[in-house]
Amino acid sequence: MLTRRQISLLLLALTGTALPGCGGYELKNLAKSDINMVTDEFILETRRLVRELMSKLYGRNPDQLRRGAVNTAEGRLQQLQETPGPLAFRELEGTQEIAALELVFDPEFEGDRVFALIVGLGGMLRRAYGYDTEYYLFDALDPAVLETSARNTEILLWRLKHNRRDDGAPFLITSEYQGRIDNLSFERLFGKLIALQDMMARIAGDAGDRRVTKAVHTATSVFIPLPI
Repeated sequence: MLTRRQISLLLLALTGTALPGCGGYELKNLAKSDINMVTDEFILETRRLVRELMSKLYGRNPDQLRRGAVNTAEGRLQQLQETPGPLAFRELEGTQEIAALELVFDPEFEGDRVFALIVGLGGMLRRAYGYDTEYYLFDALDPAVLETSARNTEILLWRLKHNRRDDGAPFLITSEYQGRIDNLSFERLFGKLIALQDMMARIAGDAGDRRVTKAVHTATSVFIPLPI
């Protein structure tokens, strides 16, 4: 049985034989709905924001680069860009998504906490879009997964602010440094990521004529497993 993606590409190929004069860009978009093209933009912006977040985190936590397998922010960015699909790396023992996020707040973890955060957050957001970078006709998103990823991003932001080491220091420096809030750009970045996921969940829910079931945001701020 053909998958949705294979059906879309087959339609694209058939359309291409009927419209040989079309340019490549226009031809590709014949196999896309308006929602598909919006989804593509959401994916691009989400990945750009994750890269920007990584750059800012290393800027405030340069010591983390000395704890990982790659010791430059540029090298970490290249790792991220050259890894398609799920984010799994040997130095984190293949830990992914919310399990990787838990490493950030594990007092026993001796590795690069910024990298663990980006692998966890970036991998979770990639999964929310089915690990795809483009969407075509008959492709579908699960609004519950998008919604859950938004709530987990909120929880991550809360834990970065409130979870502390035994000596009272944050696990990673973000908006606050030495007891003073001096950089709100992290708040804005997380806010944009949350808004994108929530908006895409609503779009996906409307597209499928389904209601999005909101995940419970627990008082204990435990990361919520993404629906399977």
